[in-house]
Amino acid sequence: MSRLLRLLLAFLSALGVVFAIVTTTHAQTAGVPKWTKIADFPVPQEELYGAVVNNKFYVLGGFDQAYMGMVFEYDPATDKWTRKKDMPVKVHHQAQAAYNGKLYVFGGCLRAITGEGGVTNSWEWDPVTDVWKALAPMPVKRCSAVADEVGGKIYVIGGLEPFENGQGTRVSGRNEMYDPATNTWTPRSPMPTTRNHAMSGAVNGKIYVLGGRLAAGNIPVTTNIDTVEEYDPAVNLWSPVKERMLQVRSGGGWAVCNGMIIVGGGEWITREFYAALRAVDAYDVATNTWINLPSMPGATHGNAMGCINGKVYTASGKMRAGGGPDPATASAYVLQLPTRGGTQ
Repeated sequence: MSRLLRLLLAFLSALGVVFAIVTTTHAQTAGVPKWTKIADFPVPQEELYGAVVNNKFYVLGGFDQAYMGMVFEYDPATDKWTRKKDMPVKVHHQAQAAYNGKLYVFGGCLRAITGEGGVTNSWEWDPVTDVWKALAPMPVKRCSAVADEVGGKIYVIGGLEPFENGQGTRVSGRNEMYDPATNTWTPRSPMPTTRNHAMSGAVNGKIYVLGGRLAAGNIPVTTNIDTVEEYDPAVNLWSPVKERMLQVRSGGGWAVCNGMIIVGGGEWITREFYAALRAVDAYDVATNTWINLPSMPGATHGNAMGCINGKVYTASGKMRAGGGPDPATASAYVLQLPTRGGTQ
């Protein structure tokens, strides 16, 4: 065999290897979910919170004084945002949970991010009639708590509250159950790790609280954590801690989707440096494991998230941690999650 022929065969063999690598890589990446842009959020803000009712995505909140308490509805069928009636008492850092076609909103702050700046207000909002109804107030002012519904009851957990004299700020593990049927509050077992600016989700009858901040509500005088704790309302007990988050974070967006709790964006805090995040991770409750998902197109914190039919939505938020003069982003995106077990 001539030297030229050997060289030609070697070249063709190498070309075949390259082709195999390229096609294999394409096959591996072709099915990777990607974030797709949707209609811009009309009033860019931070400290937004998402909820899904009747297959529509609702975004509530806002941190700037002029936009606190605003409410927007996003319809995926039309890719359109519609402004609804503001909250009757305009707050930021409220807790909220959807139940039985309604949205329930609890507490929040009127000023700053403190316990004494919080409120006890509780509300039921009907997205169909766009009517707000006052409910029995919470026993204690709370700001930056989380709320989740299990078995027709709503549990408001953690956050910031004032000390007994009504002044200052205590980071809370308080857990109180609201019963929509009787319009009453009942104290329940407190969360072992006191925290605020956390993320949460209810899956298979249990509530999971993820990440958040210790010591205070404001950065940089606080510390992020990656702790995940599980609460079982049926027996009123907290379990030992679960698998830690892949990324310590607070003040991000979250949504329950496909039996997983998705967390995206948020703030990363150290003594020397703090920044907004692009990272998106999913906590698989069934296996107590974390999955890394495609990062959002841009870093953001205080973004709202929700899930509709296996699709995760995120809207607005600020691109830098700790607020500041930089504007919030108007961008909103959707991510189609891969199927799990043949279902979305």
